[in-house]
Amino acid sequence: MRRSPLFSGLIYMILGVLFTYFAIQNVNNQGWGFFSYLLVLLATLDFGSGLRMVNLHFKIKKNLKK
Repeated sequence: MRRSPLFSGLIYMILGVLFTYFAIQNVNNQGWGFFSYLLVLLATLDFGSGLRMVNLHFKIKKNLKK
């Protein structure tokens, strides 16, 4: 089953929000440690991938209109 880049991008964004929430909770409870940095890294990668996928969706949509 093929998913649209928009759907995949939204899933990545949701994961980015989730990892950000977990990172904030972890920092509040235990301070900055390895796991906190790992969660922030994962959130950053997910947000970047999500933005890239949403951008790809709009580029494909624009090219299909031509």
